[in-house]
Amino acid sequence: MRYGTKKQQTLLLIIVCLFWFAQYVYIPFQTTYLTARQVSEAYIGGILGAYGIAQLVMRLPVGVLADSVGKHKLFILTGTVAAGIASLLRISMPGGTGFFIANLLSGFASSMWISFMVMFTGFFPLEQQQKATSRIILFNNLGILLGFISSTYFYKFYGMSFLCLLSIASAFAATILTLFITDVKAKVGRSFIFTLKDSLGICSNKRLLLFSVLALIQQGIQMSSTMSFTTQILKNLGASTLLIGLSSIIYMLSAVTFSALASFPCFTKKGPAFWIPGVFILLGAYCFLIPLVTPYALILSLQLLPGLATGILFSYITSEAMKGIKPQVKSTAMGFYQAVYAIGMTLVPLFTGNVVSRFSMKTAYFYLAGLAAAGCIISLIYYRRSRRHPQPQNHI
Repeated sequence: MRYGTKKQQTLLLIIVCLFWFAQYVYIPFQTTYLTARQVSEAYIGGILGAYGIAQLVMRLPVGVLADSVGKHKLFILTGTVAAGIASLLRISMPGGTGFFIANLLSGFASSMWISFMVMFTGFFPLEQQQKATSRIILFNNLGILLGFISSTYFYKFYGMSFLCLLSIASAFAATILTLFITDVKAKVGRSFIFTLKDSLGICSNKRLLLFSVLALIQQGIQMSSTMSFTTQILKNLGASTLLIGLSSIIYMLSAVTFSALASFPCFTKKGPAFWIPGVFILLGAYCFLIPLVTPYALILSLQLLPGLATGILFSYITSEAMKGIKPQVKSTAMGFYQAVYAIGMTLVPLFTGNVVSRFSMKTAYFYLAGLAAAGCIISLIYYRRSRRHPQPQNHI
């Protein structure tokens, strides 16, 4: 079987980096900007939720369509173009309504991530899938890291419009480079109806469902803590804008580093049965400690732990979810997987915010720690049963 050339692999990784830069460069200061424009907190919550809701609705249909069409280049182009248009809307309609529509479009763009991942992992043989998954998530995180660094430096001097211009430029560059990607021809043409039937079988795949739920937990905790309320904790302690930006940079730098390390022999030797429950425990410790500590240096140090979860935990969960999935339905399976964890990205932050408003930040983070502990227990039970009752891969 012929796999992707080094040139094609490198080109796609550059596109991945540019795409996620475009999607995240404005994120650290989105809430601050909207608050300054006197957008209500309730509306801001809806704006933030729009991004996750669009993915929740779109990811499975996009996966089914990608399997039906059998080509991923078109979907990648759709994502890069949508990311650019979304930021153009933020400039032309710089209020609550504009950002709401733009976040829906950004969520639609992120739904195309399915094709990025399926195309890239398709460049590698079966025994290198974990390595391929870790590598593309590394460049995913690298794009976000570069976006966070850029926003921390430029927002204070040039404002939100300039960040959106950077987003447009990055999305445009990604679109141009995508034109040079060579799409792999599908071996078998399949109708949309036939592919839609496959999705029912995928939804009943117990292994895929279990690891989708674990991804839901990890992504939900990430969106609730590191991407939102940890920033609020720092702000309540009197941290400067620069310090708040630095906390996000440390988190993403950690994620990039551990994404790179996830494919190293010293990490792969332990395997997912060690890393998945182990990192869930560390993520729970992070959630337990963050609302209790006050020194800035300690909070910044703790930001390494969610980076570990994003870099290693998410890589292993993703590769474990895709084991035993036939190439012909891999996009549909990836769409289902991403749709499930999009539920976590949407509902867990809403739940966390509700607990914060009704009780306290400390209580909310203790709930998140309990959720991480549940992820650890679920994975431990799964791997213990797998060792006792090994079964052949359930290919679908």
